[in-house]
Amino acid sequence: MSDRLTEIESSLPPVPQPGGNYVHAVRTGNLLFLAGKGVHVSGKVGAEFTKEQAYQFARETGLILLAVMKQELGTLRRVKRVVKVLGMVNATPDFSDQPYVINGCSDLFVEVFGENGRHARSAVGMGSLPLGIPVEIEVIVEVSD
Repeated sequence: MSDRLTEIESSLPPVPQPGGNYVHAVRTGNLLFLAGKGVHVSGKVGAEFTKEQAYQFARETGLILLAVMKQELGTLRRVKRVVKVLGMVNATPDFSDQPYVINGCSDLFVEVFGENGRHARSAVGMGSLPLGIPVEIEVIVEVSD
């Protein structure tokens, strides 16, 4: 896993500037709470985007979240466990595949951290998200010193 983490860390996207009056992450004890992130496209899943496209957006969002973890911790090796994921999908009222979409992020975390990437999760539909983004995800991770 060590070589895989090095490869992943070297290919992470840049961390965007916060879009409001907040910080990317807050650590309390051994938990790191990450602010919600998303990719910079706009449109609803089930209208402008398919569930497969939204899966990819969730995966890309997961990469941004990994970049925030690395920025905050110095290395992804300090992530002990992914504890909780909240995935929000900006979708049409009849769209019901939110779990499939958020698997884009969940699958990435398991690829990166193995069993320690498995997490509790909520995947919910939203009537809208900031700037019309199709997916927003926030995460809680356990960290080591």
